[in-house]
Amino acid sequence: MTLQECRSKEQALRANWKNRIGAVKQLQYELGKVLCDVHSCDGVIIAGYTSGDVKLWDTRTWDYTTIVLEAEHDSDEPGSWPHVSFVRINSSLAVAAYGDGSIKVWSLMFGCDPIHCYQHNQKIQALALSVEGAAIATASAFQVKMEGANDKGYWETIEEFEVQKLVGSLCLVPHQSEHPVAVATAEEVVYLLKAGGAAQVLHSVYGQPVTCLDVSASEAACGIKGFGWLINGTNKILLYNLETGQCITQLGSSLGDFTCINLHGSPPYMLVAGNKDRRVRVYDVRQSNPTCSLYGHQLGVSAVQMDEWKIVSGGEEGLVCVWDQRMCIKLWETHARHPVRHLRFNTHSLITANIPDEKKPRGACITDDDLTAHRRHRGIIYAYEFSVDQLAAKSVLPICCSSYNEVTGYNYNVGLAVPYDNI
Repeated sequence: MTLQECRSKEQALRANWKNRIGAVKQLQYELGKVLCDVHSCDGVIIAGYTSGDVKLWDTRTWDYTTIVLEAEHDSDEPGSWPHVSFVRINSSLAVAAYGDGSIKVWSLMFGCDPIHCYQHNQKIQALALSVEGAAIATASAFQVKMEGANDKGYWETIEEFEVQKLVGSLCLVPHQSEHPVAVATAEEVVYLLKAGGAAQVLHSVYGQPVTCLDVSASEAACGIKGFGWLINGTNKILLYNLETGQCITQLGSSLGDFTCINLHGSPPYMLVAGNKDRRVRVYDVRQSNPTCSLYGHQLGVSAVQMDEWKIVSGGEEGLVCVWDQRMCIKLWETHARHPVRHLRFNTHSLITANIPDEKKPRGACITDDDLTAHRRHRGIIYAYEFSVDQLAAKSVLPICCSSYNEVTGYNYNVGLAVPYDNI
């Protein structure tokens, strides 16, 4: 009986995903300025703003509990506070990096006061937080620093690395809490950074910069830009074994740059990648050609994630698309003004963030009381809930996916006859 109920709930949840039946919440922080960065973990969302504020939402509660993490500003004058450059969150910690090179760490269990702070001398270019445990990696100029909590709970610097070029992206390898391991990209070089050792070069080909990166517990996947003047110099994805440092396989061949990869969250032997050519590609790492290629974005793809049956992608034009992986068809899409910079889903919920590229828009007027930009310039976070247990009959999302040329239509989950004659 229990198995039957679980199967029934699973099927209903999948049907809700496919038909876009659920509740949606717009998370907008009116007192903040322009949205700078967003991250989420297990339904808890962290967002940083140009005002220096950092805010948390807990979407696991029905009223979406909100918490403002108090920033320690040196000046009370508005506009002089450092903006938030990056935010990250896991099951126990929240981290924010600021424009002045400072990093603050909060515990999700012990209130709103930072439990650890440290400083870089220059602008922070990348921030990574371990999936579990207490380890942080930050990159500034040519320096990569690892910070973590020891056995007694005291924070300390675990290791510092010097690299030859400016770091573009940074990831901490999962399940390495005792001795953190990071992977960093710096132009055409991919570094493997192990605590207690020197920086190792995992990949380096002159003139072929790395365009995106993701890591799992044993592998690293990176998008490589090919030589534009060679016929066979197309862009590709390289998969490296982190234990041996050897390249396992080369995937794909595309004229556009790969812009995002999801390896860690994908099913075994699978990864999904987005490209500047507006396509989403699914790869089985045991073969070089994509198993599925999806075209539906107007500009380049900026965020991707997949599971056993669906793919969710976000684009530079602001579209979020949900795809059926096995049928290779688009189920539905939604649009907001700014590029999709964060996208994360689990079995019953989806969190997306549209973050403006322009942090100082013309809409901000010095005569405004709170010096905030117009709402359309601020960026927005959406939280979708597809769980059957939390739905009301009137919570169907407002969408009509049908064109007026089709014989059958779709309007609020009601099938219509030829064409729209009895709405």
